[in-house]
Amino acid sequence: MRAQPKASHFIAGAWAEDTGGALIESVYPATGEVIAQLHEATPQILAQALETAATAQADWAACAPVERGRILQRAAALLRARNRALSELETLDTGKPMQETLVADAASGADALEYFAGFAATVTGQTIPLGRDMAYTLREPLGVCAGIGAWNYPIQIACWKAAPALAFGNAMVFKPSEMTPLSALALAEIFAEAGLPAGLFNVIQGRGGVGAALASDPRVAKLSLTGSVPTGRKVAAAAGAALKPVTMELGGKSPLIIFDDADLDNAVGAAMLANFYSSGQICSNGTRVFVHRAVKDSFLQRLDARASKIIAGDPLDEATQLGPLISEAHLARVLAYVDGAKAEGARLVCGGARLERPGAFMAPTAFADVTDTMTLAREEVFGPVMAVFDFDGEDEVIARANATEFGLAAGVFTRDIARAHRVIGRLQAGTCWINAYNLTPVEMPFGGVKASGFGRENGHAALEHYTRVKSVYLGLGDVDAPY
Repeated sequence: MRAQPKASHFIAGAWAEDTGGALIESVYPATGEVIAQLHEATPQILAQALETAATAQADWAACAPVERGRILQRAAALLRARNRALSELETLDTGKPMQETLVADAASGADALEYFAGFAATVTGQTIPLGRDMAYTLREPLGVCAGIGAWNYPIQIACWKAAPALAFGNAMVFKPSEMTPLSALALAEIFAEAGLPAGLFNVIQGRGGVGAALASDPRVAKLSLTGSVPTGRKVAAAAGAALKPVTMELGGKSPLIIFDDADLDNAVGAAMLANFYSSGQICSNGTRVFVHRAVKDSFLQRLDARASKIIAGDPLDEATQLGPLISEAHLARVLAYVDGAKAEGARLVCGGARLERPGAFMAPTAFADVTDTMTLAREEVFGPVMAVFDFDGEDEVIARANATEFGLAAGVFTRDIARAHRVIGRLQAGTCWINAYNLTPVEMPFGGVKASGFGRENGHAALEHYTRVKSVYLGLGDVDAPY
C-alpha cells in the first residue's frame, strides 16, 4: 500500500484513529491496486472533530484578519513547493494523469488559499447615517462549517471550501469522498505546518452516513457540498430541518453551443476539453454539444481525427493524456449509457468501448444525431461521452439548451460578440463561457441554478456564504417613548 497515511483522520492538529469504524480502501483505478486502508469516523471521532473545531473557532474569529491571511499564504506556499508529491498522491487516488494533476489540483488549491488570504483583511461592514442617530453593520463568521467533497477534484474542492471558511474566521470539518480519502489529509498536515491553530481544519473519513451526521449535527452552522443531485437533495433536507444554510454544487448536463461562424478548431478543442478531460468526470462538462447544421460534418471530422490521437496510458507518465475512470463500477455505468445510446439510434462517431489494457480505461467517445429525448441527452453520464446535436436557429437552440432540470454551466462559440452576449444572457446556467470552456479561476464565482445547486464557490460571492451580517442601531439622543 504505497500511499498509506499515518492515520484515517486529522483532528486538532494531530493524526487520529479509531479502527472501530468501517474499512475504507483507496484503489488506484489504473491498476486496481489497493494503495491505502482507512476507517470511517465513529460517533466518537465525529464528536471530537466538531468539539475541537468549536473550541478553536472562537479564538480564530477574534484573530486579526491579516493574521489569518498570513497563515493561508504560508499554506499556499507549501502547496506549491510540494506540488509534485501532492500531484502524485492525487493521481494515485483518482487515476487522473499527472499531466492534469500537476496544473489543476493542488496548484489551483494554492490559488484559492492565496486569493482568500488577501481577501480576509478587506472585509468590512457599512455605516448608515440616520440623522441624529446612525447604524452600522458587521460581517461575522458563521462558526463551524462542514465541507463534503467529491472524488473528482479532492484537494481542489477541499481548498475551495476551506479557504473562504478560514479566511473569514470559521472552522471547518471536512469529509472527503470515501473513494478519494487521501489528499485532504495531506492538506490538513500542511495547514498545521503553516501555523493554523489546532482544530480549525479537521478531516474525517466516511461514507454517506457520516455526511448525513454532519448535515444534521447542531454544532455545524453551515454545510457546503460538492456531489450528485440525489446526494444534494438528501443533504439539503437534513440541513433544512435544522434551518442551517447550505451551499450546493451539484451535477449538470450543460450545453455547449457552436455557431456556424465559430473558429471551428477552437470549438473542437473546447468540446474535447469539455468531455474528455479527467476522463469526462467533471460536473460542469459541456456534454450536450449543439453544432450548427452548416458546420456539423466538418466539426465531426475534426473531432474524430483529434480524438484518435489522444494518448491513454500510465497516469504517472506525464505524456499520458487520458487516464482511467474512478472505478470498475463507474466504468460499467458509463458503458451502459453507451449501449443505451446505440439502442436509441444515436450514431457512434468515435470510441464507444473499453480500452484493452489494465484498469478502468474507456476510449474517448462521441455520438452524433442525438435527439433531445434520448437518455444520453437527459442524464448525467460523468464519463468521456460527448453527445452532438444539430441546430438551425438561435431561438431554437436556446430553448433546447434550457430544456433540462440542470443549470450548472453553458458555453457559446461564435465570432459575433453581440450574439455571444445575447445568447449567454438567455441561457439558464450559473457559470458560462464565451469562446472558452471549463476555465474556473478562483476570482470568478462558480455554481449553478435549478437542480445543479445554489450558492457560489470562489470570488467575492463566497463572502455571502461564509459570513453573516449583524446590524447595529446606535442611538445618540434621548429615547422618545410615548409612555
